[in-house]
Amino acid sequence: LGNEFLTWLWFMVDEDKKGLLDPHADLADLSIGNRVVLRNTTHNRDEVITIKGDGAGLEEGQTALKKGAVVTEINLKAKIGENEWRFNVKGESLNLSSVKTPETGRIETAEDIEGVVLEKIYLYDQVVKLLNGLYQQFIRIRIAPDWEKGPMRKMSKWIQQASAES
Repeated sequence: LGNEFLTWLWFMVDEDKKGLLDPHADLADLSIGNRVVLRNTTHNRDEVITIKGDGAGLEEGQTALKKGAVVTEINLKAKIGENEWRFNVKGESLNLSSVKTPETGRIETAEDIEGVVLEKIYLYDQVVKLLNGLYQQFIRIRIAPDWEKGPMRKMSKWIQQASAES
């Protein structure tokens, strides 16, 4: 389900980003970062496709989706308020890695250390809350009776159109 979540997340960022942005959480923007890993286990093969780099196009990934691949890891950029986070999410476990938070206050004295540590914990917590909120949104949509006729059909159409354009 985690890989399906990441595939859905890519679809939503590409097709309906406003549907992801939560004004109550101050989520101002969410975009695909510089790495997407896909895995295709159809037709007795185990193929891993990695797309990385800041200027990398995602066309290969979209073609892999058309052939039956799912997203197993994705790098995301999130803007909450005026701050930006970058992080990787693994589909199999929803583990976060390579989390880059906004800058924290400078440590000028020994007394500043505790404040900076607490600020860093708060910044990491923001990413965890964001991911939890997005996953809850996905689960609500995924278990709805119209999943296959609505969101799933839209995702399939997006995959077919994206790979036809490349």
